[in-house]
Amino acid sequence: MKGKFKRILYGGDYNPNQWTKDVWDEDMRIFRDARINSATINVFSWAKIQPSEEEYNFSELDEIVDMLSRENYDIVLATSTAALPAWMVKKYPEVARTDYEGRHHKFGQRHNACPNSPVYQKYAGALVKKLAERYAANPHVTCWHVNNEYGGECYCENCEKAFRVWLKKKYKTIEAVNQAWNLEFWGHTVYDWDEIVLPNVLGDGMEKKSVYAARVDTAFAGLSIDYRRFISDSILENYKMERDIIHSYAPDTVVTTNLMGTYKGLDYFKWAKEMDIVSWDNYPSYDTPWSFIAMSHDLMRGLKDEPFMLMEQTPSQQNWQMYNSLKKPGQMRAQSYQTMAHGADTIQFFQLRRSVGGCEKFHGAVIAHAGTENTRVFREVKQLGEELEHLSDTTLGSVNETEVGIIFDWDNYWALEYTSGPNVDLMYVDQIHQYYQYFYNKNIGVSMIPFDADFSKYKMIVAPVLYMVKEGMKEALENYVKNGGVLVTTYMSGIVGESDNVYLGGYPGPLKDLAGVWVEEVDALAPEQFNKVVFDDGSEAKSRIVSDLMHLEGAECLAKYESNFYAGTPAVTRNHFGNGQVYYIGTDMEEAGVARVLGMAAADAGVTPVIGEETELEVTCRKADDCKFYFVMNFRDEEIEIPSCLAGNTDALTGETVKTGEILKKYDVRIIRAVGDGK
Repeated sequence: MKGKFKRILYGGDYNPNQWTKDVWDEDMRIFRDARINSATINVFSWAKIQPSEEEYNFSELDEIVDMLSRENYDIVLATSTAALPAWMVKKYPEVARTDYEGRHHKFGQRHNACPNSPVYQKYAGALVKKLAERYAANPHVTCWHVNNEYGGECYCENCEKAFRVWLKKKYKTIEAVNQAWNLEFWGHTVYDWDEIVLPNVLGDGMEKKSVYAARVDTAFAGLSIDYRRFISDSILENYKMERDIIHSYAPDTVVTTNLMGTYKGLDYFKWAKEMDIVSWDNYPSYDTPWSFIAMSHDLMRGLKDEPFMLMEQTPSQQNWQMYNSLKKPGQMRAQSYQTMAHGADTIQFFQLRRSVGGCEKFHGAVIAHAGTENTRVFREVKQLGEELEHLSDTTLGSVNETEVGIIFDWDNYWALEYTSGPNVDLMYVDQIHQYYQYFYNKNIGVSMIPFDADFSKYKMIVAPVLYMVKEGMKEALENYVKNGGVLVTTYMSGIVGESDNVYLGGYPGPLKDLAGVWVEEVDALAPEQFNKVVFDDGSEAKSRIVSDLMHLEGAECLAKYESNFYAGTPAVTRNHFGNGQVYYIGTDMEEAGVARVLGMAAADAGVTPVIGEETELEVTCRKADDCKFYFVMNFRDEEIEIPSCLAGNTDALTGETVKTGEILKKYDVRIIRAVGDGK
């Protein structure tokens, strides 16, 4: 058990450069009262640090770093490369992006640099070198924050040329490209690399206003998936460039960039291999299910299978969503502890002081526009700060032990939502979440894992809509099940290979033998349509979106369709394969139906909850060297009793012994330290 930091970092984004120095002193006083010990600085300061091509000015940043160092802060120093300075776009307009519609942008916004611009790379690298030379030796700079919330796409000539180079490395020959993308279709065969154009609306992309806008914006999915891979790789190269410069001056310093949960644009599993620690920004909306927030945390932890940083959350409200509701009393604290429960070793906010202008002036902050600590939000921030200070380093580096792995794969994410059929409502993240939700409700620990994970670490693997089965996956899954593992997979699995070409011979392609079924057709159900699935004991569940019409080829039928012309045919099956079992769910069932099947599979696998007592509280466990920390949280509207099996242990927040019959109100939290098994 070893954390990346010496204490729980508690703070967030701080922009003293937007304020006069008398405000700085007041900030330090107020932050000290809240037990804030960390600040993320310099996130969007490129224009101030480098006012012209040949000029740098670090005087103000020096003062900020000196002030925070005197206050014994852990400084998270950003590199400022997420927003171009105006002089650069003016002199070198090619550094700006060209969008999906083919419009070349002028100066403005952020995330506005072409990732394949040599000019951008030159000046970004030079800036980072200056920063590292100046601040890397400061012991208070404990983490470097590269860029900010990387994302977006570019379709300029630089990117087109770089894409062709990327394709040559991947495919070697133009013939291999034609085959991979099936360019014989529509007579799209290309004979020279220069004939390959980008998949925006000027090429084989489709207008965003299309009826398929939510799912389909390409005529050739293989091409568009490769462009997603290329853009993710291109932006990653920019991150690696900055990281390597920093490491050349401070080899042991932690370098990260803030990710965004289930963000579609970047292959985060690939990115995580290049990051010293994963960090991410958590901004649920007013109606985001707590299970979805938990899943996002588990995904971020799963990227490196180790604790992560919460780089941003709001202490009160967002400003950029459609409905920016306030967090209710106690909600921010409970949300913070849920984050820690699922693997966070830091709690950081955007922002520490609310800005006076710009599009984020109404984004929540520790210090609001009133400029005083006499606010509800500040009191809650202070309470949390005092508790985290009391916890000290006790939870740092502790791990979440899990028995279930859910495969999350960005190639599948892209491919499923590019495919033109069968149903526009089939969205990748929604599908993953509905399977995750069962385990969340049962307090069964889950790891979100990549397609090439070590499956043997888990008693049970769940692979919803495993649409794209890449090289090696068939063999890995077969070996896992043969050796006693339990696999659950679903409709729209085993359909295509890496380039989105269909596996011939019937669905689910390379998974047919494993599942013991052959899917002949896939029916699509419109929003007003549904079917019904009937299990062997007569229990029923509605189904929607898609229905597989399948034949048994060794599997046993667990449930059948009740209606439509395929009434009486299998809807859910189980197949014995080697020493293990495979469950195949052929239709998108309502929650009760999914829970029934996953419950059967979990029983077969011997999967157990983190505590041996059913409860509607969320109970999550992190294991340290000498104890277990049970995070017990109430996110429901009613009061709920703490499970009796946890009574007699110590509440790490208060030092008091947990009593039998103790009640938790909504948003109440206990962190229960149990020595030994503890449950």
